[in-house]
Amino acid sequence: MTENLAAAKGVYGITVAAELAGAGEQALRLYERKGLLTPGRTAGGTRRYSDNDVTVLRKIVALLAEGVNLAGVRRVLELEAANAKLLRRISRMSN
Repeated sequence: MTENLAAAKGVYGITVAAELAGAGEQALRLYERKGLLTPGRTAGGTRRYSDNDVTVLRKIVALLAEGVNLAGVRRVLELEAANAKLLRRISRMSN
């Protein structure tokens, strides 16, 4: 459980997150505006990206490189989240 909390804690600024994901800072701002991810914010409003956010960003970059548009990326992310939720539910039911 501690690993999940650490992975979800925003620790990277936008410059580092962009570098880790292989994208530009403006692209990260666009992805946020489009609702593809929601980085944490400091009290002063500075974006803070978590390891989970960087994983999502890498997925976005890979899908875009394959020719998927932003609407398609959104749908893929939604379907993956729904699938993960169902898998967790099945796991709880089988225990």
